[in-house]
This record gives sequence, C-alpha cells and structure tokens, in this order.
Amino acid sequence: MTACVDAHVHLWNRALDPQDWIDPDTMAVIDRDFGTAELSTMLASTGMDRAVVVQASNSLEESLRLVRSDPEVVAGVVVWVDLEGDVAAQLDRIRREANVPVVGVRHLVHIDPDPEWLLRPEVDAGLAALEQEGLAFDLVVRDWQLPQAAIVAGRHPGLRFVLDHLGGPLADDADASRWQDGLGALAGLLNTWAKLSGLSSGLTPGEWSAADLRPVVTTALDAFGAGRLLYGSDWPLAELGGGAPVWRAAVDELLADLSPAERSGVLGGTASSVYALG
Repeated sequence: MTACVDAHVHLWNRALDPQDWIDPDTMAVIDRDFGTAELSTMLASTGMDRAVVVQASNSLEESLRLVRSDPEVVAGVVVWVDLEGDVAAQLDRIRREANVPVVGVRHLVHIDPDPEWLLRPEVDAGLAALEQEGLAFDLVVRDWQLPQAAIVAGRHPGLRFVLDHLGGPLADDADASRWQDGLGALAGLLNTWAKLSGLSSGLTPGEWSAADLRPVVTTALDAFGAGRLLYGSDWPLAELGGGAPVWRAAVDELLADLSPAERSGVLGGTASSVYALG
C-alpha cells in the first residue's frame, strides 16, 4: 500500500525560532511550541503515516534544527536557504547535520519586502542551483503573485514547483477571478503541483463545511487534475479552523468522486514522487 503522507506541517520551538506572526489573542490555540511527539499524535488522528515538515521562517538555523527531526515521523524537510547566496554550500551544511532528507526549499515570498522577489536575477540563479541539486521549490504566494510564479516555473522546466495552499484563494484580499486565471496559468506548466492545504486556518471552527470549499477545490482539480494535487494539513495552523481531523474529513468529502487510485495519489503517492521520498 502507498504510504499516506501529510505534505505540509510545521514544527517550532519559539525560544529558538520566534514566530512573531502568532497573535496570542486571535491565535491562542497555536500560541505554544509544537514538536514531533505532538506531530505523531496528529498524524495518527488523521490516518497519515509520516509528514513533510516545511520551514516556518526564513532562517538557516531553523532549517538545521528541523532536519534533526525523528525520521520515524518526518519523511523529509522543505528547508530555507538564501537563494541569492551559495546554495550548494548551504545545502551541504544542512545535509551534514540531517537525520531526515532535505526534499525541497521554500522562501516566504508572500511576505517578502520585495513584491517581485521571485523575479530577481539572483533568485533565478538560485533556482537553477536547486534544479542541479534535484530538489523541489515550494511556492508560498498570493493570488497577485501567481503570474510571477508561472514566469519563473516556465524558466526552469526541469525544476519541480509545488504551490502551497493553492495560492491563498480565501485570503481577505484575494480576487477570485485573478486567482483562477493565475492558477490556470501556473497549472499549464507540467512541472508544477499544488497542495490542498491551508484553506481552513482562516475559517471559524464549527462555522464552515466542505461545501464552502468545494468551488476552490473544484477549480484546482480542473486546473491541475487529481494527479498533481497533494494533501497537506498545514498543522498546527489547522487548529485555527477546528483541527487537522476536521480538515482531513473535509478533504475526504471533497475528493469522494475520485477513483481510489486518484485519492491514494493525493494522500501520499504524489508527495512521495514530487519530493522523492524514500
């Protein structure tokens, strides 16, 4: 059987990696540390086997700590490196200390001070280096940045690009038409995939259902096809929307019309392939 892989989770120790974006009033449920023991419990509660841990800050030191995680729980880590620096040297340093594989790189593009960070020539060179390393690049962007993502993915057809959280279609300032057009342009490039993740964290627990999310998930299915979608809980942020089991149940409902093979792909097979998990 194909292993079930949660393709998007976070771990943090705020004494070492401050998460200043956490509002203690509105995000009290995640205003604490989260480690691999709690991750293991969450995975069991959602029927998943292992997870891909994704960086939560643009910090090499955070990445060094994440790759020391328990390989029984963590299948791989999407780390941060400075793409405008010596990518190979940074990755070599991380890998020397790793207990788990480095499977990709991510930069918090959506909050970078430069709104066109993705289009910098130095970043382009860094992405070329990632291609040489055989890693994926996670895109965390908003709807207005999707055209930039499509440009960059088109420049690097040999690099695997994974869109996190479907590009934020439910963000407060998202434009539905702009998002749909941008998603379609990105999906038109066959070196791109997308995660069904991060859609519930901005919703009020008990006040949303799978039906509320069906329009954006249907758009993603139409654009990418089931074969290029990955399940991610976005835990612990999923707690903001009612918890990871609630999100998993919603995804099961939204994917009910897919074939068993297609559902197996979304729930692990595609992640194993895209991230080259052992």
